[in-house]
Amino acid sequence: MMLLNLLARARTVANWAATTRKSKHAARAKALVISRILLLASGFSTFVVSAAAMAGAPANWQIGLPKPQSPLALEINAFHNNLLVPLIFVISFFVLGLLVYVSYRFSEKRNPTPSKTTHNSLIEILWTVVPVLILVVIAVPSFQLLYKAHTIPESDFTLKITGHQWYWTYEYVEDELEFDANLIEEDDLRPGQLRLMTTDNPVVVPTGKNIRLQFIASDVLHAWAVPSLGVRIDAVPGRLNEVWTHVIEPGTYYGFCSELCGVRHSYMPIMVIAIPPDEYDVWSTRAKNELALGNDAPLPDSYLYSLEQIETAQSR
Repeated sequence: MMLLNLLARARTVANWAATTRKSKHAARAKALVISRILLLASGFSTFVVSAAAMAGAPANWQIGLPKPQSPLALEINAFHNNLLVPLIFVISFFVLGLLVYVSYRFSEKRNPTPSKTTHNSLIEILWTVVPVLILVVIAVPSFQLLYKAHTIPESDFTLKITGHQWYWTYEYVEDELEFDANLIEEDDLRPGQLRLMTTDNPVVVPTGKNIRLQFIASDVLHAWAVPSLGVRIDAVPGRLNEVWTHVIEPGTYYGFCSELCGVRHSYMPIMVIAIPPDEYDVWSTRAKNELALGNDAPLPDSYLYSLEQIETAQSR
């Protein structure tokens, strides 16, 4: 939407310049054109940086699944787009066509003496066998995806996630790091941070690494779901569930608790910042020092830089 607005502003500047160039006030027109172009560049830079900072966020008028950022999410997207969507369209159009044909062919005008047929063996066999075959076609790749999701390869580190009412606790098992992540209220948001989606201590992970994710809850059922990473799994009191992920590109990816867990269920977001491994090593060392002093875990430098760029662009 912002990009369309910028293009419209560019068209307005061009038309205005073409008209004004013919006037006697060419110098003034040139100055105004330059100022408007600078304003346009400022708006476009805000758009670019905002898009980078919100790389895993939902978008207005978005259709379909978000851009996949893990090997499992890539396969889930392919399964959805290449099998489920075409199959849904075929079934929907078939049923629609059948309804239209039946309404036309067997209307009172064209069929004044209705048939009293109550059974048709061939049709009854078809409407039983065909749905079963469709379910088999869907089940085979579904089971393959489930198997891949729960067959954890050799992992580089383990992240244990505990659900509470209504926040998450993240524990980096090998690094002995642990902190809570709570929603940042709307009044405390910085420019570029998303309402109801930003946490005070986002979970930070490196790209290009296999990450073992373990889940448990301390009170009621929760569910940790980040669509861009292809992860959605319940956190159950007294039971440890686990899956894995492998983030492909740096960015900020968002999700929510997807299991009704109480009055603030909708205020329990998930925020994952993926950064290159070398930056992650620096962040991990800083996080240990800050947490040892009783402070919050620091935000990655690249994320802070993107927020500063947004603030600078919006202040122009």
